[in-house]
Amino acid sequence: MTDTTALLKQLQTDIMKDIYNKRMILTSVRDKPEGWTLHSGKWSPFYIQLREICSHPDTLAKVGKALSILIKEQAPRINRLVGVAFAGVPIATAVSLESGIPACHTRKILGVRTEEEMTQAISSYGQHSFLEGAIDDGDALCLVDDLVTGMESKVVARTQVLAEIEKRGLSDVVCDDIAVIVDRHQGAGERAQALNLRLHSLIDIVDDGLDILKDLMSSEEHSIVSNYLIGM
Repeated sequence: MTDTTALLKQLQTDIMKDIYNKRMILTSVRDKPEGWTLHSGKWSPFYIQLREICSHPDTLAKVGKALSILIKEQAPRINRLVGVAFAGVPIATAVSLESGIPACHTRKILGVRTEEEMTQAISSYGQHSFLEGAIDDGDALCLVDDLVTGMESKVVARTQVLAEIEKRGLSDVVCDDIAVIVDRHQGAGERAQALNLRLHSLIDIVDDGLDILKDLMSSEEHSIVSNYLIGM
């Protein structure tokens, strides 16, 4: 194991412990007996709320370091980050400060949740930019966000970015990489592959997260979350 690999592994562990201990991971056992209904309409016995990670600068700094390593190792051609509004903006900024890769961010367009809705919104959005920040010809962009479930919101963000690239008349700009802190392991990897996109997740909740959480959760709590995820 190289020094970089060992560092990344330690950061994964530290970040997962932080987001659980700081209640950015909620469970039906510890926090809400009835569980949660996700945007997809599916029920879940746990909920990850990384939007408040900016309130924990020590954790955000670890995320910036870890995602910087991940992006440089898995997507070395990336020379521009795009924070997906809103949760991805502080994360992209942390990665930018750590890595030196410039960052920009998408604008939040209210009421848009699907690619079709985004396409409709683009046609009537007027003169406002879909993205804030500099992009140049030939740039390789990486979307940065907190987590991924089924990939839909990332596809929407990518459509928004591509519209801005066209609007600015830029050429040879690609946006085929997506970096997140947590992959909920609910179909995003397969969707990304089908769309020829590259998903870079710091923590896969099944492959990485469950093992780390085992020492933190009660046996009942861990069993409920594990059975739910493995049965997906």
